Amino acid sequence: MNVLIVYAHPEPRSLNGSLKDFAVRRLQAAGHEVQVSDLYAMNWKATLDASDSLDRDPEARFDPSQDSKRAYAAGRQSSDIAAEQEKLRWADTVILQFPLWWFTMPAILKGWFERVYAYGFAYGVGEHSDARWGDRYGEGNLAGKRAMLVVTTGGWESHYSTRGINGPIEDLLFPIHHGVLHYPGFDVLPPYLVYRTSRVDAQRYAQIELELGARLDNLQTTAPIPFRRQNGGDYDIPALTLREQIEPQASGFAAHLE
Repeated sequence: MNVLIVYAHPEPRSLNGSLKDFAVRRLQAAGHEVQVSDLYAMNWKATLDASDSLDRDPEARFDPSQDSKRAYAAGRQSSDIAAEQEKLRWADTVILQFPLWWFTMPAILKGWFERVYAYGFAYGVGEHSDARWGDRYGEGNLAGKRAMLVVTTGGWESHYSTRGINGPIEDLLFPIHHGVLHYPGFDVLPPYLVYRTSRVDAQRYAQIELELGARLDNLQTTAPIPFRRQNGGDYDIPALTLREQIEPQASGFAAHLE
């Protein structure tokens, strides 16, 4: 299996750095091929801007989606974007590892998605009509691949529980799981979470390695989060709302789980 780890933490000697190195060793020992996109080490440019399209008219108004579409179709994207897209094509499974900063991923990782997910690569694909609204949410160019988050946070697990002050962790991660990963076709695995990172001692770190190692050993067989497929019959098209007979009492994020 080919595994791409997209890693976003600025300090190699951090807990995240140790877990990333452990994941690489564990996966390689099991016979998998591994590539790592260490975004801080790569000095990844996080901002999507006109320079991402090599042949654009400098006098023209910058249109993020249309410039992206033209550059991707012509093979004239910035070389760093094209290289990351090639890694995604190569990968069978993608692991996104990051600390939860202000309730989401670090800006550098968000910028990786904004630039790498070009029009025609991760969105804007497939037929758009009254019968079908594109190849997305379970379909698309990344369908058939798996993805998993490895997320650390300083808060206690109870802070992210169903009645916790920070809100349920499932809700906080929904935009990433459903919107960033399921949208272009990934099968999204349940995340591996490390809470209260400032209190990780040697004993707890050993336990974390055991747990994470088991998750890595089972990447190919773990059941994904059961998100509904957009074109699977549960949604009215083009309104893209759940049909009235589908879980009529359900609302919010949970309504989009089977």
